[in-house]
Amino acid sequence: MTSKQRLLKAINREKPDRLPVTTHHVMESFLKNQMSSISAQQFFDHFGFDPIKWTVPHIFDEKKGHYFDPTQQHLGFLESRRICNDNWYFHLETLDSQKYDTIRFHIVTPEKTLSMVLQSNDHTTWVAEHLIKEKADIDIIAKYATAPLCDVREVNRIAKEYDQRGLVRGHICCFDGFGQPGCWQDLACLYGIENLIMAALEDPQWVHTSLKVLQARKKLFIESMHGALYDILELGGGDASTTVISPMLFNEFVAPYDSELIELAHKAGQRIVYHTCGGMMPILEDIASMNPDAMETFTPPGMGGDTHLTEAKKRIGDKVCMIGGFDQFHYFVGCTPEETRKKVRRCFQAAGDSGGFIISPSDHFFEADLQLIQAFVKEAHNCIYY
Repeated sequence: MTSKQRLLKAINREKPDRLPVTTHHVMESFLKNQMSSISAQQFFDHFGFDPIKWTVPHIFDEKKGHYFDPTQQHLGFLESRRICNDNWYFHLETLDSQKYDTIRFHIVTPEKTLSMVLQSNDHTTWVAEHLIKEKADIDIIAKYATAPLCDVREVNRIAKEYDQRGLVRGHICCFDGFGQPGCWQDLACLYGIENLIMAALEDPQWVHTSLKVLQARKKLFIESMHGALYDILELGGGDASTTVISPMLFNEFVAPYDSELIELAHKAGQRIVYHTCGGMMPILEDIASMNPDAMETFTPPGMGGDTHLTEAKKRIGDKVCMIGGFDQFHYFVGCTPEETRKKVRRCFQAAGDSGGFIISPSDHFFEADLQLIQAFVKEAHNCIYY
C-alpha cells in the first residue's frame, strides 16, 4: 500500500497492510535544532513515517468587499491569510519585551478597536492578553468579523501534487490571529478558559450566544469546502478535554455546536478528526456520538492525559478511527530503543489488532533522541496485519 492508502484504510476502520505511523505536527523548532532545518517532508522520508501534508489556504468573498490583510507579510506555522474589509482590519504593534517576542493585534471596527497580545518563543505562541475584555465585545465580532472561505483550487493543486505520498490535512478555520478549530475552544482563546468556565456557570446564555457567533463563521467556511480534496480536517482542541472542563460542560457547550459542524462537513464531502489533547475517558462515547471519522490524541496518564488504550478501543473502536496513543515524553527521550519498540508493540496490541488505529505521538514533541524516533517507526512497520 501507499502511505495515503494505508492511512485512509485505517480512517475507514479497516485493516491496512501494516500499522500506519505518523505524527500530528513536526515542530519547526525541532527541525531547526535537531534536524539541520530540513523540511517536514524530508523528516517523514528520513524516518519512514506515513506523512501528512498540512495546508489551510483561504480566499475571500469579493462581493462582500473583502480582501487579504495587507499587513500580513508572511505566514507562520499553519497560519492562513487573514481576511479584511473596511469595517474589520488589522494593525499590528510590536511591544518591548526582554524575554519573548510580543505583538499586539489591533482589530479596527467602526465602533470599537479590539486588541489582544500574543507572545512567542522558539517553540510556540500563546495569548498574553485576551481579545474579549467585556461581554459586549462579542457583539462587535458578530457585527463586523469577516469569514474566510476555503481555497478549493489551491487545496486540490496540493492534493494532486502530493498524490499517494500521504494524507492532505487541514483544520476548520480558527479566529483571526489566534484560535482553535472547535467553537468552545476558539472562544476560550478569545476570552480565557477560566473566564469562560465561570461564564458558563454564571451567564450560560452569553456563552451560548458567543458560541453561535463563532460557529456561524465556521459554517460559512465549511460550506465553501465542497470539492476540496482534503483527506481529513481537524476540529476541537484541548480546552474541551476533561482535564480542563467537566463532562457536563462538554455536553452543554461543546458537543452541540461541534456536532453540527461535523454534520455540515460530511455534507460537504469532508472527513473530520476530533482533537482532544488531555483527558478523554469520561467523554469517549460523547465525542464518538458527535460522529467524527476519527478521534485523537489519546494522551496517556504519564503525559497528563488519562487514556487507557485497551479500554478506549473496547468502548469506541467500532465507531471511529483512533489516532495517537503513544507517550513521546517517556519513549522519545530517556530510554533504550528496545523500550520504545516494546511500547509501540503494546499500543498495537491494545488498539490496533482489528484495524482502525494510527499510531502517533500524543500531539507535539519539541525534543527527541533520533534513534528512538527510528525505533518507533521501524517497530510500527513490523506491526503487520494478516
